[in-house]
Amino acid sequence: MNLQQPRKKQLEGVLSKYTNLLQGWQNRYFVLDPELGQLQYFVNDQGKSQKPRGSLPLIGASVTPSDEAPHMFVVNSVNGELYKLRASDAKEQQFWISQLQACARRHSDSSAKVHTHTRTRTHTHTHTHTHTHTHTHTRTHTHTCSNRVVNMVMSQAEGQQKNLVQSIDSLPTRGPLSCLDQDLLLLKATSAATLSCLGECLNILQQTQSHSQGPPQSHVSQCDYAAHGAPSGESASGLEDINPTEEVTDTEDNEEEDLGVLDDQRSIILHLLSQLKLGMDLTRVVLPTFILEKRSLLEMYANFMAHPDMFLSITAGATAEDRIVRFVEYYLTAFHEGRKGAVAKKPYNPVLGETFHCSWEVPRDKGDEESPGDCYRVRFVAEQVSHHPPVSGFYCECREKGMCVNAQVWTKSKFMGMSIGVSMVGEGVLSLLEHDEEYVFTLPCAYARSILTVPWVELGGKVSINCVKSGYSASVTFHTKPFYGGKVHRVTAEVKHNPTNTIVCKAQGEWNGTLEFTYSSGETKVIDTAKLPVTRKKLRPVEKQGRTESRRLWQHVTKSLKEGNIDEATEHKHRLEERQRGEERQRAADDEPWTPKYFTKEVHPLWKST
Repeated sequence: MNLQQPRKKQLEGVLSKYTNLLQGWQNRYFVLDPELGQLQYFVNDQGKSQKPRGSLPLIGASVTPSDEAPHMFVVNSVNGELYKLRASDAKEQQFWISQLQACARRHSDSSAKVHTHTRTRTHTHTHTHTHTHTHTHTRTHTHTCSNRVVNMVMSQAEGQQKNLVQSIDSLPTRGPLSCLDQDLLLLKATSAATLSCLGECLNILQQTQSHSQGPPQSHVSQCDYAAHGAPSGESASGLEDINPTEEVTDTEDNEEEDLGVLDDQRSIILHLLSQLKLGMDLTRVVLPTFILEKRSLLEMYANFMAHPDMFLSITAGATAEDRIVRFVEYYLTAFHEGRKGAVAKKPYNPVLGETFHCSWEVPRDKGDEESPGDCYRVRFVAEQVSHHPPVSGFYCECREKGMCVNAQVWTKSKFMGMSIGVSMVGEGVLSLLEHDEEYVFTLPCAYARSILTVPWVELGGKVSINCVKSGYSASVTFHTKPFYGGKVHRVTAEVKHNPTNTIVCKAQGEWNGTLEFTYSSGETKVIDTAKLPVTRKKLRPVEKQGRTESRRLWQHVTKSLKEGNIDEATEHKHRLEERQRGEERQRAADDEPWTPKYFTKEVHPLWKST
């Protein structure tokens, strides 16, 4: 490589590029184009006449040396994409870094000058109209008009992108120009990502402008999301809105068929995987519709309550030890029904403000002197309280028993190669009013494995259950399957009395199979989750539900998925997402923060049912 090249000529040469975990470092031919401000690469020198395998815009990019490997440096663009590169020696490494940094500075400075010039012209133009209007009125009027124009342009762009996607999808699956053509798939993904990025930028600009014009707003930290605080004896307002007499027993059976990935679906997944990086946050990645489960995430949380009789039995424990052991038994048996079916599918991402209401009826004991013929009613409400980050709050109570659960979960999904991991960040609190006890618990991570063949789900990680008042705690470990051998879905648990450091109960088995409990007395108990009676939830028919309730909100997507019409399901899902983006942009333009209906954020910050 010739290191003595004029400033405006292209810099070319071979560098090692980190490709992926399997292939590691590979030699590629790189070209730095100072006029375009791009770093392009090809498989080899002979491939320069063809389309580059990849390119990175250098405007605003950072170029830094790295000690991960000898003579390594990293080029990180403003769009989040990065190249890990290695030179042959230290001299070549420093030369490439210097040239890349200089190119990035030139283009960044040029962009800043253009922006400043444009802003000066705009200000001058506005200033000429202040003869008849005050400066404040002009700025507000310009702001309002600009928002209207930008929103109109965004709407037009979204419509054009939608037409583009429909045109591509209408192509045949085979032939010289196929709807599965790699370049067309990339065009679809890129256009969608570009619109999403533009929408986010627009939101940031509108929020910045609104805050600069309006009165100072109190800043609320958004670092942790959890649940806390004992409820009063009154029911949560979200439960009072629902008339129990309108609820009917749920007859939906949305268990997924255990099918492998079809060839055309595998092609789409392969293309999607090629765009992802290990450890990448998938929160804002649009996943294909055919991997969706036919229910909302909020309803999945409700399905964890499929054994309400075991839930109600917790407060009936005579001692604190008995109560925490009963809670652990209930906790370990709750996941098999909530995570029903062997095939791994993704629940719908709840839209901001989406809610889900249901209840369960549990027969009273025959010896119960109070209304022996009646049933206890366990009531549930969930709400999507935040969109970025995605946080769900749910509240469950039985007023007759004086017990409730208040929980908030932030779902963080991450790409892990041939699997996807979802962390449930947050905690829940079980409150037993009769005993003045609170049990704080966390939730395990979920993993979708073998996403290219027959996807399956497993739980993993350590969780805790803790009652400060009684001094009892439990540690639960969900074991992931080892790469070679080993069993799937294993779980172990220990219940300990912390003041005396005494283990009072141990449990082992499979969370979706048989669980064996061994108590300090030497007694054992076996629970087969497959044989546990499931109490079906009760909820109102779709036609009686509110506009933002899950079943009604997603009814057209669910119907299309049941009929196997993936294209129609995708279209309905896209409409919901676009409506949410439009409402978000409007709130930003009006400087109106979102206020959840059933939950409030406390100062920790913690979400609590109102």
